[in-house]
This record gives sequence, structure tokens and C-alpha cells, in this order.
Amino acid sequence: MEKLSVTIITRNEEKNIARCLESIKWADEIVVLDTNSTDRTVEICRKFTDRVFCVDWHGYGKQKNLCADRTSHNWVLNIDSDEEISPEGAEEIKAVLRNGPKHPVYQFPRKNFFAQRWVRHGGWYPDRISRLYDKTQVSFTEPQVHEKLVPDENAGSLQNPIRHYSFSGMEDYIERQNRYSTLYAREKMSQGFRPGWSHLALRPPVVFFKNYIIRQGFRDGFLGLFLAMAFAFYTFLKYAKTKSI
Repeated sequence: MEKLSVTIITRNEEKNIARCLESIKWADEIVVLDTNSTDRTVEICRKFTDRVFCVDWHGYGKQKNLCADRTSHNWVLNIDSDEEISPEGAEEIKAVLRNGPKHPVYQFPRKNFFAQRWVRHGGWYPDRISRLYDKTQVSFTEPQVHEKLVPDENAGSLQNPIRHYSFSGMEDYIERQNRYSTLYAREKMSQGFRPGWSHLALRPPVVFFKNYIIRQGFRDGFLGLFLAMAFAFYTFLKYAKTKSI
């Protein structure tokens, strides 16, 4: 059976991290890479593992690769501090490792919770995401935000979803989208990208139509409307900041 390392990057996650760590304590190794937490995050992590490292921030993808570099095993499960693996999901992962992985990377569906409510539509589920991988063949891209595992053309598929307790409410969502749009804009500007008027005027309504109508966000009621409109505004914001920052 392949041994498994779990990687987690953290910063001020004391409200989430214990739930996350409890759900993966069955793994052979847990490695945490913390960035200047000022709350009890590190203290809580050290109750579950002695593999806790503190480093400066280099961007989401770079942090996750730095964390994987500190693992002892080739197979890695990356999980965010506001996520958890269900008991059924744990058994499915163990079965893959026990039987011999057939793919270098595996995707999970992800159940996203917004203020304790599961968002079922509008592109929020199944929200497939690659998280289990062989670090000798696969690694994270290193943009400032929206990193992903590559290559992923030969990805396997698992059935049990990761549970993602993503946002505590509307204010939390808006604050984070504001931060992510700034990171996106700074990176795009450093690459010489400048948006046209079509990015500002056409893409936001297209994004709203796709998420609210085609992906049936309307079936989640007012929450679906809020999320579709908020993501359309995020789309506008990330391009607007690229013109103005």
C-alpha cells in the first residue's frame, strides 16, 4: 500500500483547522505550512502533527509546492484548512492506495457550504477538483491565485466529495472576492495584460447568465441569485482593477 502525506497551508484558521485535521488523522503523515498566524492555528496543528513549518507567503500554488517538498511520501493529498474528508472519502482514498493507483492524479467532487447551507447549483456542485497526486509526476501551478495541479489529462475520478465550508456569509464572500480580484489584477498587469471593453462590458453578464440560467443557480433561491450576481461582479472587478491598479 502506498503511504500518504497530507499537506495543508494555513494562516489564522483556528476556527476551521481542528475539524480539517480530525478528518485526515488516519494519514501516514500530515505536513502543515503556516504563514504568520497570529491566532491559535499553529498550536492546534501541533496537537495533530509535529510536521509544522512557518514560512513567508509566496502565493497559493508556490506555498502548496513548498509544503509538498517537505513530505516524506510520494503520494500527497492536498486539503484546505476549511475542508474535510468524510469517513467514506477516507476509505475510498485508502482503497486507491491499497490497490495501486492507476492515475498520477485524482479528482474529487466538492460540496461547497455557504453559511452552513450546501450550494447545489450554479456551478458550485459537483465542482470537481484535483487533490490526490503523485508528487514525482504532478505539481501545482504557481500563480498568485487559482492554482491547479498539472498535468491533469490522465486524471482518475473519485466519488465521495470533499466537504468545503467555504464562506461564513455574504460579507466574508465579498471580502475574499475583493482580495482575489486584486491578486489576479496584479499578476495580469505584471504579465503585460490589459483588458478590452469586452472584458468589462460583456464578460460579467455572460458569467451571470451561465451560472444563474445554464447552471441553474436559480434553483438555490435567493442564495443562487446572490452568488451569480456576486461572481459576475467579481469578473468585472478583476478586469477593472487590471486597468486601474
